[in-house]
Amino acid sequence: MNKFLQAIIKEAKTGLQEGGIPIGSVLVYDGKIIGKGHNKRIQKGSVVLHGEMDALENAGRQPASVYKNCTLYTTLSPCPMCTGAILLYGIKKVVIGENKTFQGSENLLRKNGVEVVVLDNQECVELMENFIENNPVLWNEDIGE
Repeated sequence: MNKFLQAIIKEAKTGLQEGGIPIGSVLVYDGKIIGKGHNKRIQKGSVVLHGEMDALENAGRQPASVYKNCTLYTTLSPCPMCTGAILLYGIKKVVIGENKTFQGSENLLRKNGVEVVVLDNQECVELMENFIENNPVLWNEDIGE
């Protein structure tokens, strides 16, 4: 298994252990993780700390030239907010663990020249399916339903 896929799954499991939503993300530059994070919406009472946003925040301020050469890995298809951040910072590639439990704004990413790779990873699918089944209220709150 790819080390970056392992890293996002580890982040997702950390979020779940903390009582949050199991979505993890890492920002990779030059073959190295420069930012990692997981959904902390529940833990921090935050409206914006999705996994991708947490990874970007933890990467700290970077020059535009760094973002343009990064790949963002995430266990789940990015929502419109996270997609906006990806586009804002000019990240050119997004690798998604799975998009069966939630189909985010992948078409908007593609339309704006972002390479989108969906791994259809079964462990990512199972993490979300189990969470959604056991926590429908929290899940629906997070995705706005």
